Amino acid sequence: MIAQELVEQINQLAHKAKTSGLTSEEIELQAKLRRQYLDGIKAQMVASFDQLQQHKPHKHGCKCGCHSKGSH
Repeated sequence: MIAQELVEQINQLAHKAKTSGLTSEEIELQAKLRRQYLDGIKAQMVASFDQLQQHKPHKHGCKCGCHSKGSH
């Protein structure tokens, strides 16, 4: 999960960039934080996709749900 503190830091830097500008160090930090955020989103999407792949329906197409209960 993406930490709220990370989002807050990104937003603070974005606000500062619009109002007073960023130093070169802050620009580097902003890029690093954005990359961390995007990597976190990507990891969440991959995990969600992997979960969907694990819940394949039976060959006959029934929707009994037994495949998600761990009984088979």
